[in-house]
Amino acid sequence: MVTNVLEYLEASERRSPDKTAYADQNGSVTFHEFADRARRLGSCLARRRIVGKPVAVFMDKSVAMIEGFMGAVYSGSFYCPIDVEMPAERIRTILGVLKPAAVLVSENSRERAQALLDGLEGNPAGKEADARPQLIVAEEAYREPAEEKLLGEIRKKALDTDPLYVLFTSGSTGVPKGVLISHRVLINNMEWLEEEYDFGPEDVLGNQVPFYFDVSDHDIYSVMKFGCSMVIIPPELFAFPVRLVEFLNEHRVTAIFWVPFALCMAANLNAFASAVPAYLRYIFFAGEVMPVRQLNYWRRYLPDACYCNMYGPTETYVCTYYNLNREFEDGDSLPIGYACKNMEILVLDEQNHLIRPGEEGEGELCVRGCALSLGYYGDPKRTAERFVQNPLQNAWPETIYRTGDLVRYNAFGELEYLSRKDFQIKHLGYRIELGEIEAAAGAVEGVSACACVYDRGKRMILLIYAGREMSKKEMTAALGSRIPRYMMPNRVIHMEELPRNANGKIDRRKLEELWT
Repeated sequence: MVTNVLEYLEASERRSPDKTAYADQNGSVTFHEFADRARRLGSCLARRRIVGKPVAVFMDKSVAMIEGFMGAVYSGSFYCPIDVEMPAERIRTILGVLKPAAVLVSENSRERAQALLDGLEGNPAGKEADARPQLIVAEEAYREPAEEKLLGEIRKKALDTDPLYVLFTSGSTGVPKGVLISHRVLINNMEWLEEEYDFGPEDVLGNQVPFYFDVSDHDIYSVMKFGCSMVIIPPELFAFPVRLVEFLNEHRVTAIFWVPFALCMAANLNAFASAVPAYLRYIFFAGEVMPVRQLNYWRRYLPDACYCNMYGPTETYVCTYYNLNREFEDGDSLPIGYACKNMEILVLDEQNHLIRPGEEGEGELCVRGCALSLGYYGDPKRTAERFVQNPLQNAWPETIYRTGDLVRYNAFGELEYLSRKDFQIKHLGYRIELGEIEAAAGAVEGVSACACVYDRGKRMILLIYAGREMSKKEMTAALGSRIPRYMMPNRVIHMEELPRNANGKIDRRKLEELWT
C-alpha cells in the first residue's frame, strides 16, 4: 500500500537509477542523482526539526525546484512553490499566511529571498510567526550527507493524509488562499492514471505550466510513478512555433498537459505548417474552457493522439475527465465528462436536490471522495464554507466540496461546464478572484471606487474605476507591485461614478451591460 509519494520515486530509482528523470535548459538528472539530492536536502531540513511544518521553495522554475519539493517531503514537511517573478507585496502576503519554518532557495535567489524575509519584520503577519523562517541554500545543503536513519524514522510515521503541498490561489478578500493537498490526492490520481492510460518508462512529458499551478503535478509525479522522463519547455518557444515543434521532436515528447491558452497559441500561429510533433500520443488540457476551433486544428494534424479534457479546481485536483471520442464543430462546447475513479460528482440544485444523468436542469458541481484537499491553510472559517457536510445524507460525517461551478448533463450523460456562481473566473488557465484585483486597484492612490467584471466573449478582465483619471499604462504600473501579470486587467475604464443598486453596492450587472 502506497502512503507517500516518495515511494514512487524510490521504486523508479531502484528500477532505473541511470535513466533521465527531469531535464531543463541547464541539463538533466538521473533518477538516482535526483533522489540523492532530494535526500540531502531532506536531511538538511530534518536536522532543523521542522517535521509537519511548511517549507517555502523560492527558486526559478527548474529541476532544482522539484528537488526542493521532494527535499521538503523527505524531511517530513510539506512544500509551497513561490514564483520568483511574483510581485514582492504578494510574496510577503503569502509568507505572512504560510509562516514557513524554512525558505529553500538557490544561490541566485538568495539575495531577493533575504530581502523579502527582512521585509516581513515590518508586517504584522510576520510578527505573529512562531519564529523567523530559516533560509536554506540548496547548493550548500547538497554538500551535506544524507542521513538515512533520520529519514527512515520520519517515514515510519508518515500517513497518506499528511499534507504534501500548499498552493496559493487568488482570494476574494484580496488575501490569497492556501489550498492544502495531501499525499492521498496525488496517489489516488496516479493510480487512476495507471488504469486509464498507457504510460510507461519510454514516455517523455513536455512541461509547460508553472509549478505553482496544480496542473504541473501531472508532469512531476508521473515521472516518479511511471519511471518516464520530463523536460521543461522554455516559455519563449511558445511564441516561435517552428522552434517549439523542433524542441518537442528533439526531446521525443510523447505527452503534454497544457493549459488551453498554450494549445490555442500554437494553433493560432499555425505551428504545424512546416512540421508536426512526431511523437505526441497524449494531449491533456485543463484550467479553462478549451475552444473547439483551435482543438480541431490539433486534431487535423494529429488525428491518432488521445485528447483528454480534464477538470478540477485546486481544491479537488483533477476530478472529472473526458477522452474525446467523437467529432465536434467549431462552435460546440467540450464536455468535462465523468468522475475519475474513487470519487463521485454530485450535481445539486439550489434546494440541494440531486440532478442525475438524463434529467434536465443545472446545478452546482460538488465532489466527494479521495480528490478533496485538506482545506484552506490557516483559514478554518473559509474551509467550513466550502467543505461541507453532504446534504444528501446525515447518518455520518461526510465532507463534500462545493466548487461554485454550474454544470448540467448532456444527451450523452456527460457533464457540461456552464459558468461560475460567483465572481471567480478562469482566465489564461488560472483561477482568479476578481475581488483580489479590486483590492489591489482600490489601494492605488486616486482610485475612489472600483469593480472588475469579466467579458467572457472576448475573454478579457475589465477594471472599471472612479476617481482620478489615469492612463492604462499608469494603472498597470501601479498594479504591477500588487498582483501577478496573469491577473492584470486587459481593459481599464474610467467612470465619473460607478452605478450602485438599492443597497448602495456597486451594480456589477449594470457594469456588465455597459461594457461587455
